[in-house]
Amino acid sequence: MKPAVLAAIDAAAPLPYYLPAGDECELFEHAFRHQLPLLLKGPTGCGKTRFVAHMAARLGRPLHTVSCHDDLTAADLTGRYLIKGGDTVWVDGPLTRAVREGAICYLDEVIEARKDVTVVLHPLTDDRRVLPLDRTGELLEAPPGFMLVVSYNPGYQNVLKALKPSTRQRFLAVEFDFPEPELETRVVAAESGLPEARVAALVRLAGALRALKGQDLEEGVSTRLLIYCATLLRSGIKPDRAIRTALIEPLTDDPDVRDALLRVAQVTLG
Repeated sequence: MKPAVLAAIDAAAPLPYYLPAGDECELFEHAFRHQLPLLLKGPTGCGKTRFVAHMAARLGRPLHTVSCHDDLTAADLTGRYLIKGGDTVWVDGPLTRAVREGAICYLDEVIEARKDVTVVLHPLTDDRRVLPLDRTGELLEAPPGFMLVVSYNPGYQNVLKALKPSTRQRFLAVEFDFPEPELETRVVAAESGLPEARVAALVRLAGALRALKGQDLEEGVSTRLLIYCATLLRSGIKPDRAIRTALIEPLTDDPDVRDALLRVAQVTLG
């Protein structure tokens, strides 16, 4: 079974509660212990970001998370000179801070960033484990506590946005998927407070909608959206409105597709 993040908030726990679906926690710990970079790949909303937050807390390491986008440059990660109070001072970016602190740096959806970003990562993803800062003349050596983790959604991968083989082969890789229905029901119930008996119906609907991925939909319903829907139901929103708002409208802007999804919901839920 593919590893999937099955996370739910437990206020009594010192770190985010997490139900592993495989050996992903063990793999992460081994990667950290042996100073190996890690690539997480899986659909939107399956819990990759929560997994990293959980593991950072579990290992007792600070975490610097960067949500990558088209305009993200290498300088955004490493740092730049800024004018403060009439003086020009160097300000570290999140990647540089993580290296200095011996923290975990997590780059979410790394393929959305500009190409020069991956070039900066290369010296940190081999046996050198260094970060050259050309503008300051520094060569930072990553301490044992530093770890680089990146993620992306293969469902959106195309010719223009793909990790080069030379970059991919610098990382260990773990594939994530949505939880199995029984476990996803537990997760959604725990995070939303909605009884499992009511959540189970939402999970069945999610399965039916996910089956349409690649036909009328680019992406299926995420576990995150299921939690949103269950939260609305628990707060008293009528089921039809909650399902439309949380599970249908976020998936498409096409009126015909939306109507078709609503019919799927009616058939699935009865």
